[in-house]
Amino acid sequence: MLSQFDAIVIGTGQAGPSLAARLCGAGMRVAIIERHRFGGTCVNTGCIPTKTMIASAYVAQTARRASTYGVNLGGAVTVDMKAVKARKDAISQGSSRDLEDWLRQMKNATVFLGAARFEDATTVRVNADTLRADKIFINVGGRAYVPPLCGIAQTPFLTNSTMMEVDFLPRHLIIVGGSYVGLEFAQMFRRFGSEVTVVEKDSRLISREDEDVSDAIREILQSEGIQVRLNANCISTKRAKDGMGVIVGVDCREGEPQVEGSHLLLAVGRIPNTDDLGLDRAVVETDTRGYIKVDEQCRTNVPGIWALGDCNGRGAFTHTSYNDFEIVVANLLDNDPRKLSDRIPCYALYTDPPLGRVGMTEMEVKKTGRRALLGLRPMSRVGRAVERGESQGFMKVVVAADSGEILGAALLGLNADEVVHSLLDVMYAHAPYTLVRRAVHIHPTVSELLPTMLGELKALQVE
Repeated sequence: MLSQFDAIVIGTGQAGPSLAARLCGAGMRVAIIERHRFGGTCVNTGCIPTKTMIASAYVAQTARRASTYGVNLGGAVTVDMKAVKARKDAISQGSSRDLEDWLRQMKNATVFLGAARFEDATTVRVNADTLRADKIFINVGGRAYVPPLCGIAQTPFLTNSTMMEVDFLPRHLIIVGGSYVGLEFAQMFRRFGSEVTVVEKDSRLISREDEDVSDAIREILQSEGIQVRLNANCISTKRAKDGMGVIVGVDCREGEPQVEGSHLLLAVGRIPNTDDLGLDRAVVETDTRGYIKVDEQCRTNVPGIWALGDCNGRGAFTHTSYNDFEIVVANLLDNDPRKLSDRIPCYALYTDPPLGRVGMTEMEVKKTGRRALLGLRPMSRVGRAVERGESQGFMKVVVAADSGEILGAALLGLNADEVVHSLLDVMYAHAPYTLVRRAVHIHPTVSELLPTMLGELKALQVE
């Protein structure tokens, strides 16, 4: 059956539903295609469920520390993993269900369940239905990358998606990958009560960050009993001899050559869900990793086809996916020439304490050779953090010496994922750091120390 539409939206991650709503509101007839779960990674296996579980882990850790606040719980703290999962499922599934209901009730929209396949540049097949439109928007997201490790085909393993089905406490969780996803799961399950080992092939964790940030996060995790194995240059996997666990060979320069545990989590990166879309039939170009090539307005090389969100390789976050939607509708419907390069890099690592990052790292600024200023303050000198008994980490900001504009910041500490927006907004305004320096912030907060830190800038030493 052939059906004609004005637009087709493939995928219901962060960009797709809002895009469909704007297109429908403009009077277009829109087909919305979803392969499996409404809401994409964020709602089903990413932001919402993992941060819900992180909240449970935080409560468990706070309860264990209750005596340091003068509170006596009178017994050991235990975690009911089935209850943790049930709470997570209720929140995540509720979000997915609400989104599906909204889309199905949307005027001018028709929802199709199934895998989308291009027939040509204007035609998409879904099961027995053939859909045609002059405008097609791809928002198919990504999934966990499974590396070709020696022995992995014979070894049971988990990914960020299958971890969402875990309703038990792993005795010893081995995590291959010392970056953002892996570290959040590491701290989470350590706080639930698992023994945890992180195996990372690089010489430090989250190597895209500055070395002091990496070192501080490693120290925080190790202080909670998480084992970290670095320089694991030849990682292999196999089942334990009893068949009840896994063994990961690490081939490190020092320490035991292998780690034995009960469960294995692979957290070594993501790949786009573009391999089965039939993009070749539409002649849509991708790069060597499968990401769809786009221009500054998320347009592909084929007129009438756009790619938004994780699948275009121009951002790997919910907020960048949503911003892709904003850029597309601004150009398509609002006569507003927004573009991807307007976006300032920003993200957070949701360990406890969290890392809030905006703009360039100190390392990146040094590589440019430009004159810059550095502000630095340990969280142990932030009254709010001390009062809360959560004074791990530090805040630092890099400022251009000539213009005074903020080039980047790394805030690792209490509420850092929120506090960092005080700097991000000023960066978008292209205002000098003195705007924050002269501001009067509320006491006692973490944000109140930003003006103080910016009043203590020193020349950044370029090696």
